[in-house]
Amino acid sequence: MEQALSVKTGSVTGKAGAKWSRGLINVLLTIYALVTLYPLFWLFVSSFKTNEEFHSKPFSLPEEWQWDNFVRAWEVSAMGTSLVNSTIVTVLSLILTLVLGALAAYVLARFDFKLKPLFMGLFLLGMLIPIHSTLVPLFVLMKKVGLLDTYAALVFPYTAFELPLAIFVVAAYLTAIPKEIEEAALIDGTGYWGIFFRMMLPLSLPALSTIAILGFLRFWNDFAFALVFISKPALKTIPLSLSVFATGYATDYKLTMAAMSIAVLPTIIVYLLFQEQIMKGMTAGAVKG
Repeated sequence: MEQALSVKTGSVTGKAGAKWSRGLINVLLTIYALVTLYPLFWLFVSSFKTNEEFHSKPFSLPEEWQWDNFVRAWEVSAMGTSLVNSTIVTVLSLILTLVLGALAAYVLARFDFKLKPLFMGLFLLGMLIPIHSTLVPLFVLMKKVGLLDTYAALVFPYTAFELPLAIFVVAAYLTAIPKEIEEAALIDGTGYWGIFFRMMLPLSLPALSTIAILGFLRFWNDFAFALVFISKPALKTIPLSLSVFATGYATDYKLTMAAMSIAVLPTIIVYLLFQEQIMKGMTAGAVKG
């Protein structure tokens, strides 16, 4: 009887301890979430202030909400044109990255050939090269082939530098898929293109979603490549349009914050729309990679 009571008491104590542990973890995660989200909240609040309030009361709410900041920021920076340019560059880069990355990953994950280790090593080397160290040689190359001040000047480098990551993530995901599925499809008369488009591509959607969101954030927020390769105002992207509010002598913080608030909205919307696929891709890659 005493033994049964001790076992029951230990079970109750264990449950209570686990409950307290979960509660503590939830509290810590809540604090971490608030700390992480506060800069975003501060950005939106600051976009409604005047420059005087921004300097004198940086952490308080504005006395009067300046909605005109968004209108002026949109007009001064020509943000409508910049949004269109950033959307075109980002979409084209994502399409090329996902299509080429999925095709290359399918070949490397599902076929065995002599040069496979060499190709894997080359793609790994591509991940190790510092991106911005290539700005000067890329500028010279773009100038010689006449691609400066075009969408291609951004699309091609973005795709090239994102491909190694896309190939490794998708290849690791496809490696875990049993080969018996392909063999059964081949017996039924399906070719390799049919297997790729009808089977492998749909199965790799979680991994592709992860690559898509990471690529979107990189392409949308890139400043260095756009600054070096684009000089025409009609082709400027969002990061370049944000720089017009800062000069060598002063910065208009109220318009800068308003423009940054507009620029960050697409990334928030994309994440909210695809957060489920992103989480699936992250967890699947962690388990299957």
